Formats: sequence, C-alpha cells, structure tokens
Amino acid sequence: MRNQGYAYTSIISSRYHGQPLLAHLAALYPHSSPAAWRQKLENGEVTLNGAPATGAETLAAGQTLIWNRPPWVEPAAPLHFAVLWEDDHLLAVDKPGGLPTLPGGGYLEHTLLRQVQRRTPAAHPVHRLGRATTGIVLFAKSSSAAAWLFHHWNTPQIEKVYRALAVGRAPRDHYEILTPIGLVPHPLLGSVWAASPSGKASKSVATVLSRAAETTTFAVSLHSGRPHQIRIHLASLGHPLLGDPLYDNAGRVRADLPGLPGDGGYLLHAQHLRFPHPPTREEIRLEAPLPPAWPA
Repeated sequence: MRNQGYAYTSIISSRYHGQPLLAHLAALYPHSSPAAWRQKLENGEVTLNGAPATGAETLAAGQTLIWNRPPWVEPAAPLHFAVLWEDDHLLAVDKPGGLPTLPGGGYLEHTLLRQVQRRTPAAHPVHRLGRATTGIVLFAKSSSAAAWLFHHWNTPQIEKVYRALAVGRAPRDHYEILTPIGLVPHPLLGSVWAASPSGKASKSVATVLSRAAETTTFAVSLHSGRPHQIRIHLASLGHPLLGDPLYDNAGRVRADLPGLPGDGGYLLHAQHLRFPHPPTREEIRLEAPLPPAWPA
C-alpha cells in the first residue's frame, strides 16, 4: 500500500545563496542523481517560493524550497510496540528492531512515531533509537513534561543503560570512553557520524556483563547524546557491535564495504531508564525485556 506522499520543506540559508537549484537538490538529497532530479522537476514535484521550479534558478537566502514527493510504497517494518508505562504526561514503549523511530530514509508511516500517534495523538518522542536498536523509547504527552525532559536528557538526572553484544573478549571489566564523535565523509550519504579527532566531546561508560569465546556483552550508560554513540564508542575500543556493517574496530566508517547507519545485523537494546517524573519528581524506573534474538 502506498502512503500519502510528503512535502519536504527547507528554507535556503545564506550558505547556499547564489547556488544553482539543480545542484542544490542533488546535494541536499543525494539519494537521487542530477538526472533523476531533472525528471522530478519536469514532473512538477519541486516549488521555489510557491512557483514550479525548473532547476535553472539561482537560489537566494530566505527562499522556501519544497519537494512534494509523490506517494510511495515504504519498506516493510514491524509495526507493533508494547506499552511499558503511561500516565497523563508520559508514555514509554518498547520498540522492536527494524522499526525506525522517526520518518526518514524512505520511511514515513512505517515508523514508531506514526504508530504511537495513531494510539496517542499528543505523544512526541523525547529521544530516538536507531532502526535496528530495540528497547525503551520515551514519549512526552504534555508540553511541560517535554520541556523538562529535553532540558535534562543528557544530565546525571536521567540514567540510560543499554545492553550491547560486541566482537572480541574485552580484557578489562570497566571502560570510560571519551572518543570524540563528528561528521566524516561517506561515499553514499556524503557524511555520517563516526569517531573523529575534531568531533564533539562524548562520554560512555561500559561494564562487562559476560564474555563468550569471541564476544563480550556490555552494559553501557550514556553521559552524552551523540548519534550512534554506543556503536562508535565500543568500536573505538576495538569491540564493534557484532554484525555492525558501518563501523570498524576503531570507530571509523568501514572502508571495505560502507554500510548505512540504519542497516541492521547487530544487537543493541535500550534496557533501563531511570528519571524523576517531570511534574511530581517521583523516581521512575523502566526496563524493557530482552528480545528473543539475544543469546541466553
């Protein structure tokens, strides 16, 4: 079944002032070649300040660019979720692997956001998990709860603990990981988040839960909120997630066969969440059970 299509809207910044529209579209949406964008322009899918665009226009700062993407068949995804906890202000759900949290990458209706809002229209996610990551996603149902949680999400007041299955037997039981994370070049997407000396300060704490012959299971607590932080940080130790197609054993993008950030194949689970309830300050402790795919 096709979805209803989507209007992707952007405001031209001064950075792109004077750039040809066709070149800008191909850079902004690199999934389509310039030739494909010419066809979309001929189909009338793109407007600039409300007028149909040809691609030959020169951009000016402040203009409104809209790509009216026609309806499309989205990739399949599991559309179920379990409610872990709910009151008038908050909703916590257990996300399955393979379901994106937010629209993007060809997913619009097949997302946790759309599925949750069909049940609870006022719910908005406080954070996101990667498509392959399972476990707790917290939604705010009131503006006051959302404001408090957004402000405190990466502070010691909120404890987030993940379980991760990584390659290799870790020699130590405890690690404080401070590898900076920033955008680096990617041959398909232009750039992705990875370990980078010029990146932003980041902190994770990893504790060994168990070891097998060739793997280690870690409990990882987050003290910052960088994209793909656990995947990058464990890889930077020399212990990338088992089956991760994107990062090598230094937290860099793999040079042999670059995967995409949303590609699955690894086990990462948002298992525990502890925080003070925004209006009442009562301590809330949540746990998402391990999915069946995890080894016993």
